[in-house]
Amino acid sequence: MKAMILAAGRGKRMMPLTATMPKPLLEVAGKPLLEYHIKRLADAGITDIVINLAWQGEKIRDYFADGSAFGVSILYSDEPEGGLETAGGIVRALPLLCDDADTFIVINGDIYTDYAVHDLVRLHLLPGEAHLVLVENPPHNPDGDFPLAHQSASTQAYTFAGIGLYHKNFFNQVKEQFVALGPMLRAGLAQGSISTELYLGQWHDIGTPERLVEINNAVEHIYVG
Repeated sequence: MKAMILAAGRGKRMMPLTATMPKPLLEVAGKPLLEYHIKRLADAGITDIVINLAWQGEKIRDYFADGSAFGVSILYSDEPEGGLETAGGIVRALPLLCDDADTFIVINGDIYTDYAVHDLVRLHLLPGEAHLVLVENPPHNPDGDFPLAHQSASTQAYTFAGIGLYHKNFFNQVKEQFVALGPMLRAGLAQGSISTELYLGQWHDIGTPERLVEINNAVEHIYVG
């Protein structure tokens, strides 16, 4: 199985930190966010990784190169300036992700979490299915994004963690263009083609400079404490 780390976003809310730096290279406890994802994937036995690039993407390529220094093999999926949004970026990368398997993991490059991707490797998806990891709603997203798959849309909604397992056929109707993933996930949940899990461990969305400071303080406290 392969994995894709989404790293093409502009990171406008993180300005001025992202004026000359892609958001996934911002550091938590002295390491780029991307490095944590790469290590967790490698720990789960996933060593073939695709990273999509747009804004300041050459800096990511320069830092990680072919991935050998981190015990993995990295391929890059270049996107036009401004990127292709999440679903469009995944579709462009499909030839790199699905040359030997039909399912793959996708992780947002701008989150920090201790979620163990081992659990996703064990899942089996039928053609056209997907599996999403949800988390409890943080203060900046109190209403959440999606309900658990077995619940109705009118019940408690949780926040999408930016972690998922996808069968390649889930993207059959998507062209390589600027396409958001959110509406596709809502439709899949309504159609019953998406399963979910609720993760209660550590998870942070690096959405603003203030939250980056908070996360660094929290992680420092864990290491010191």
